[in-house]
Amino acid sequence: MSSSVHIKPTSGTVDFGKSAVARYIQLATLFKRRIESGQWAVGSQIPTVDELAVECGVARATIRQALDQLENENLIERFRAKGTFVRSRPQEELWCAVATDWSGLLRPSHDARIEILSDQRNRQLPGLPYMIGKTAPLYRHLNRRHWREGSPFLLTELYIDERLSDRITRNDLETKTALRLVTDVPGVEIVDAQQTLTIRSADMDMAKALDIAINAPVALVYRRAVDQTGTTVLVAEGVYRGDVVRFDVKLR
Repeated sequence: MSSSVHIKPTSGTVDFGKSAVARYIQLATLFKRRIESGQWAVGSQIPTVDELAVECGVARATIRQALDQLENENLIERFRAKGTFVRSRPQEELWCAVATDWSGLLRPSHDARIEILSDQRNRQLPGLPYMIGKTAPLYRHLNRRHWREGSPFLLTELYIDERLSDRITRNDLETKTALRLVTDVPGVEIVDAQQTLTIRSADMDMAKALDIAINAPVALVYRRAVDQTGTTVLVAEGVYRGDVVRFDVKLR
């Protein structure tokens, strides 16, 4: 994904130990950003492993791991006795622009497929963060995985007021966004809804389900919807791959 914004590097080495993300992944992201920004232009030779190790204050083996990742993505090419050269800029990898407005949250992702991983009925709502409204007696608990172009990009965990379940079809569960599942139920009026975004690194389960590295960045989006009776009819948590999504927020 190309960018015209250039961030001037700070002086001194970076303390990569401040993040839970593996150092080679942090470095691969840094080096990829240099290619995206044009700091490392296509066709140019990049610094040597030794030079990068000194600059970043890490072992040469860690630099090699990071460069291996870029080579696997066909961004760089290594030549014995010549050095390492930039082969290409990263291709557009944006699969999903996540809406932050009400109408956008009701639209399904273009060309996405939804896989139902689990579906449990009559469950108690566990203690969850950022709650609003009053709790329904029981909930339908679902886990879904969203795919695009043969790759997963989003995991969702949903709690839907059990009293709405009989009016939600299997086709609804395989095609509709979380909020659309409840707003399309006749007689349900959403009077309050909130969305909370946090950033973290993928744990083992997230990494396996989304086919990404452990500690890779992910975006956690919590959504809650309250109906006209003041009942929380939907609680949803979405885990988005951090490398393929974009959040646009209109400021004015």
